[in-house]
Amino acid sequence: MTETVTYRPPRSEELADCALIWHASVNDYMSRLGHPLPPPVLEPALRLAEHLLGTDPDRFRVAVRSSGAGNDERIVGFGIGLQREHVWFLSQLYVLPAEQRRGIGRALLTLVLPSAPAAGTADAGSGLGAGSGLGAGSGPGTADASTEPGGSRPGVLATCSDSVQPISNGLYGRLGIVARMPVFNLVGRPTSPSVLPALPAGIEAVPLEPADRLSHRNPAGPGKAELCDTIDFIDRQVLGYAHQPDHLFLRVQGRTGFLYRTAAGEPLGYGYSSQVGRFGPVALLDETLTAPVISHLMAAIEPRGATSVWVPGANDRAMVALLRAGLRIEGFPAMFCWTRPFAAFDRYLPAGLALL
Repeated sequence: MTETVTYRPPRSEELADCALIWHASVNDYMSRLGHPLPPPVLEPALRLAEHLLGTDPDRFRVAVRSSGAGNDERIVGFGIGLQREHVWFLSQLYVLPAEQRRGIGRALLTLVLPSAPAAGTADAGSGLGAGSGLGAGSGPGTADASTEPGGSRPGVLATCSDSVQPISNGLYGRLGIVARMPVFNLVGRPTSPSVLPALPAGIEAVPLEPADRLSHRNPAGPGKAELCDTIDFIDRQVLGYAHQPDHLFLRVQGRTGFLYRTAAGEPLGYGYSSQVGRFGPVALLDETLTAPVISHLMAAIEPRGATSVWVPGANDRAMVALLRAGLRIEGFPAMFCWTRPFAAFDRYLPAGLALL
């Protein structure tokens, strides 16, 4: 009996399968490079998948292989795109190693792009193919297909891809999503945090609302609408788009945030860290505050283990500050890719590679 591949939205119980596919796909090519992954810790990937399914259900698709006999189905790949105002970002695109080079990656990508057709079509058997890593591209001519609600700005297509996948990165570039900037993972426990300057006099760090006081209907809590507007203003100035649902997700997942402002209330930026060592996002209107803000976050939230920070190559101030504090560069860099510039990465540290 001939097996077929079809595409549809995931069921909630299938998100764990997606997390396992992510681990299997990354471990496959990392093992070939001599750096196999440790046993999977799937909870963070599962929580992120749940968040993105909640915010972008129309851009989350799974590839299902079926023999056509009863309920004999298995998930063999998945793709997740997220839309934040005028920016579309490919968060994840993974296919099981044994299922690669069969057109499944291309089909998934087509379905999660801004101009995606309806789900449920059969596998066309062409395309993107193998191990799409942390990102993928788009078809020719799609760079202007996405627009901000109201059509005020042309859309941006973006993703993040491993630098050790030159074939994939070449394909993305040929399709318009060009690899433009390395992003480095800095890891370790700060051994010399005192070398970093403190916040200048007259600048205060205001804690953002704790997660247990938040709700999806009122993400800033009672009376906090102005704070939400301030965070949105900073994000649009630095990252290029606002993304309050992602702020809520990060804080519910245990990241602690601070708004940095002058004594007169003028916003200067924000930053997050956590007790498990996840650092970012950090967005600053004044790049000279990079080292003092990093210093404050390290002192305000002491992680139980090592700190992990993703640093864009353009953010030299953050790179210097973190290296001087005692962190080290780990592994090989990833690559930010986009169709046109959309963010001031010299003033930004992302939350991660799958959620800026």
